[in-house]
Amino acid sequence: MYIHEKRLWRDGRRRVAGCDEVGRGPLAGPLVAAAVILDPDSPIEGLADSKTLSARQREELSVLIKEKARIAVVTIPAGEVDRLNVLAASELAMRKAVEQLGSVDHVLTDALPLKMIDIPQTPIIKGDRKSASIAAASIIAKVERDAYMERIAEKHPAYGFERHKGYPTKEHIRLLEENGITDEHRKSFAPVRRILEKQMRLDLG
Repeated sequence: MYIHEKRLWRDGRRRVAGCDEVGRGPLAGPLVAAAVILDPDSPIEGLADSKTLSARQREELSVLIKEKARIAVVTIPAGEVDRLNVLAASELAMRKAVEQLGSVDHVLTDALPLKMIDIPQTPIIKGDRKSASIAAASIIAKVERDAYMERIAEKHPAYGFERHKGYPTKEHIRLLEENGITDEHRKSFAPVRRILEKQMRLDLG
């Protein structure tokens, strides 16, 4: 997992930032990006793609990452995802996260190159499985987003956000059809847009 970082560290580029985003596919909730600079002298064991880890493993690793690394987190709310489109929102969030870290020598991204950023970068296909710093960023972003969805589940208890985290599961779509949309839903996403259009037709009679 450290092969890309070690190559850059050997070249004298000590401030290597891995970045990743979570929440591109959900129908509700924000898109969250994180950027992480790991300490070359204090490796973290167990880093892996956040999707392959249990919630408890992610929580434990998140604590270690925050203790041992420099991190930045950027959240793009649902309305802004609608306004920008999800790809542009992803790029913006990751770029802002990297910029918040301050001085960075090199950026490692999970496949998606970052535009409008004047820092050497390396996009890595399936980077969260191949790079420790990208994996760390994916863990931080996932933990932050999951915590957000659990908080809004208290505000909107009829939607089960604490279980499906806003993803288009059968349960979420059923509850969406039964209860209508919330201010946390992405109105540009097809399932939500269809329900909005149906409601508009009913309102028009």
